[in-house]
Amino acid sequence: MNFSDTIAAIATPYGAGGIGVIRISGPEARNIALRILTPLSQNGFRSHHLYHGTVISPENHQALDDVLFTFFEGPHSFTGEDTLEINCHGGPLILETVLEAALRAGARPAENGEFTRRAYLNNRLDLAQAEAVNDLITARTRQGAVFALERLEGGLSRKINELSGDLLDLLARIEVSIDFSAEDGVEEEAADHLSEINRIINTVDSLAATYRQGKIERTGFRLVIAGRPNAGKSSLLNRLLGEKRAIVASQPGTTRDFIEEATDIGGIPVRLTDTAGLRPPTDEIEKEGIDFLWEKLDQADGVLYLVDGSRKATAEDIDLFGRIYTIPDKPLLLVLNKSDLPALMDEKSLGPAPDAGAFPPVVRISAKYGDGIENLAVAIRRLALNSNSGDTPSAVIAHAHQRASLEKAKESLQRAREGLSGDAGMPPEIVALEIREALDSIGEITGKTSNEEILDHIFSRFCIGK
Repeated sequence: MNFSDTIAAIATPYGAGGIGVIRISGPEARNIALRILTPLSQNGFRSHHLYHGTVISPENHQALDDVLFTFFEGPHSFTGEDTLEINCHGGPLILETVLEAALRAGARPAENGEFTRRAYLNNRLDLAQAEAVNDLITARTRQGAVFALERLEGGLSRKINELSGDLLDLLARIEVSIDFSAEDGVEEEAADHLSEINRIINTVDSLAATYRQGKIERTGFRLVIAGRPNAGKSSLLNRLLGEKRAIVASQPGTTRDFIEEATDIGGIPVRLTDTAGLRPPTDEIEKEGIDFLWEKLDQADGVLYLVDGSRKATAEDIDLFGRIYTIPDKPLLLVLNKSDLPALMDEKSLGPAPDAGAFPPVVRISAKYGDGIENLAVAIRRLALNSNSGDTPSAVIAHAHQRASLEKAKESLQRAREGLSGDAGMPPEIVALEIREALDSIGEITGKTSNEEILDHIFSRFCIGK
């Protein structure tokens, strides 16, 4: 990929609309403007001003569209290069025609994420901010967009820079103790270094722990609604979606397949799955639906187990609760439905937690009338984030490679800590090397030490016009 030439792409989604934007970036952006826009002269337009003009064919000067355009002189542009943005009429044919004119005038087609990658390479954004651009574009909820915008504005980058500064300070102090002794007036105590390493490790742990929230805000939380027939699963799905999506009937076994829908619950993008009722199947179709339910439970991020609170618990209720509760690493929420009717079942009816551990969270609702749904939304958010706290972290990581970088940094710091403790007998030069390794790992998040393979993977997820 050549980053010294000029690129062009359609920067708005495909389809008919009021306007569409062609983005052109690189050293030839001004000359391309002179070739395909009229009336213009070499000094006829200023940076960061909006102009009205006509796009023409660079070969025969045939008019192609009536447009508004803006020229951004580098480095004061998104990419840090000379950039031209043309606001065309928003038909696919018009946009393709104008883009082809720009390509014939000297640009080449942009690749996925190339505009943002150039912004990163030209120090307009660091890598964490560049990834936040894509996260903001693909955000599924308002809260997800807020977190992405915070990263774009440098919230995560500032936290990483603070960590890097602490590591650099610690490294400098250790290297001073290598080069100088107490006789030179330099006294550095290993205990002080250990205390600082422990503090930094705790900070790294706290930041790494935000990955679950960041990932869920970015990709969503898969929640399966399970329970016996007529527990009210389809009614609850419709209530959470705010529309009738599933058929509700008094006849058991109405839901044979599964229904999946996405919604926003407490700022979390949740993909809800309504499933067949758990019971001995009456025919092959129902059996397939129930078998598939267990597959969906295995794939889910969490389970909402719904029971009819207006009926007494049966042996089958207790058995099913025990089977679902003991699925490994599967957060569970117990929901007692039909609170509008006299209560004949509660969580005690289902017996103690099968492993004698903590009982899962319990919420009582009426899916039919909406009672308790707000409490249920709060409980689903807590289940998704694995937290009872409503506090929002000051910085959140959202990508697996960011967590991996923090884990590598922690491993290096743990080895450095062991070397300083005296038991390992590690020379201070090796301790310093481990801290440098930690510093490099931290730097991967903002791109200070990222390699080309990592960059290619990150920017390949972007759309072409960004």
